[in-house]
Amino acid sequence: MDVRVAFYLKKSETNANGCCPVMARLTVGNHSEAAFSAKMSVPVSSWVSGRATGKSTATREINRQLDELRASALAIYKEQSAIREEVTAEEVRDLLLGKASGQTTLLSYFQTFIEHFEKRVGVNREKGTLRSYRYARNCVSAFLQTQYKLSDIPFTALDRSFIDRYDLYLRTERRIAPGTVVLLTTRLNTIVGEAVAEGIITADPFAGYEPKRPERAQKYLTADELHRLMTTPLHHPTLYQTRDLFLFSCYTGIPYGDMCRLSEDDLEIAEDGEVWIKTTRKKTKIDYELPLLDIPLHILDKYRGIAPEGKLLPMYGNTTLNRALKRIASICGIEKRLVFHCGRHTYATEITLSQGVPLETVSKMLGHTRIDTTQIYAKVTDDKIGADTQNLDKKLAERFSIAL
Repeated sequence: MDVRVAFYLKKSETNANGCCPVMARLTVGNHSEAAFSAKMSVPVSSWVSGRATGKSTATREINRQLDELRASALAIYKEQSAIREEVTAEEVRDLLLGKASGQTTLLSYFQTFIEHFEKRVGVNREKGTLRSYRYARNCVSAFLQTQYKLSDIPFTALDRSFIDRYDLYLRTERRIAPGTVVLLTTRLNTIVGEAVAEGIITADPFAGYEPKRPERAQKYLTADELHRLMTTPLHHPTLYQTRDLFLFSCYTGIPYGDMCRLSEDDLEIAEDGEVWIKTTRKKTKIDYELPLLDIPLHILDKYRGIAPEGKLLPMYGNTTLNRALKRIASICGIEKRLVFHCGRHTYATEITLSQGVPLETVSKMLGHTRIDTTQIYAKVTDDKIGADTQNLDKKLAERFSIAL
């Protein structure tokens, strides 16, 4: 069936500057027609045969938006006519403008998901995750407005090209970091997965999509860096306390959120006198237990009774800690970006796996839900072993020579 999109000026609404609103006329076949505003204005003197004339940047932008509007309308008609017959111009217009003719739309469904998620915060969901879903929805909304001039889009209009275009938009126009792109597309994938599970759509537009992931940076401290951190004078009480808290994480693998929750109830003394921490991860609700080494025991003794509400450690805010760690790294001559979570990576890599502690044991002590999460640290350790071996070869070559 013949589908046409034409543009014209609504000259009855010419303003004082001689500009008129641009209207679009969508025609399907010979009997179905719908008109709507293109949401832009053009000087009457710059309009010829349904296009803006001239070589200015503004003119090129107007014509680009008109071309994109036409392409979007034709794409919607093609998608709808593939799944049902007798698609009208009014239906295409409503879908193009985000009305969706009663169909379930992406952003409305996304918002409903967020509202349900919000009710579970504090029960089995976290505020930080809620914020990330809200941010993801805002990014999708901005993408629809920028790329399609739509306020919403029906689930049935989603396909792989939409996902690829969204990925490109995040990386180029928004200049979002690769790791955040992975998070945002994962959040959208979750929403799409819920819609598939409910039968709203049958085909998964994410099928075959794999976002380009950033290369994993070295997040752990080496033995030399750890030694420098422990022995370098810092000359300020806040920096010393920050270092103690960070070292506690380095020698226990406990992340910031769980350290804030530690209390006397989480400590147990075994029959042999060894002190253990036995509690539950805040993030995954997984039980974990680990014996305390001398350094974390010393830190606990140092701050015993100082923290409020029966907590084991007097914690600063995460932002305050990371800011102080940046200063500490500079003082200690540590060039890598030092943040509090590096402590957990250091425990997994330098304190345990590098010292021969089995992967399964480390996984349980870290409170991981899956062992393949722990295997990420094992890969880093393999890389570290390779680097250490190369350094050993160089040292041996300097000390010994072989006569052939």
